[in-house]
Amino acid sequence: MITGIHAIVFSPQADKVRGFFTDVLGLPSVDAGGGWPVFALPPAELAVHPASGDGHHELYLMCDDIHATLADLRDRGAEVTKDPSDQGWGLLAAIRLPDGTELAVYEPRHPSPLQP
Repeated sequence: MITGIHAIVFSPQADKVRGFFTDVLGLPSVDAGGGWPVFALPPAELAVHPASGDGHHELYLMCDDIHATLADLRDRGAEVTKDPSDQGWGLLAAIRLPDGTELAVYEPRHPSPLQP
């Protein structure tokens, strides 16, 4: 039986990204051994979309209020790289990780199995 999802962010600046997840995103973690933190995540959803060509995977952080979330993240030192845009299924934005990559943040407008 599936009990959860374990996602991995690969980065050439892993220590900086780990610090960002702790200090800016405020994610709790445990030491999995040897100083390797494993971060707790809020409840998750998984969707499968059609792809032309090779498949790929994406990671999005979800929130209830994109504007309040981005304001809070800015206050914590995050750089917002994409302001919210209405995608129909939700409001989509992005923040920069310390390694220069972007992490999507969105406020869903679609039905969710997490909400009654």
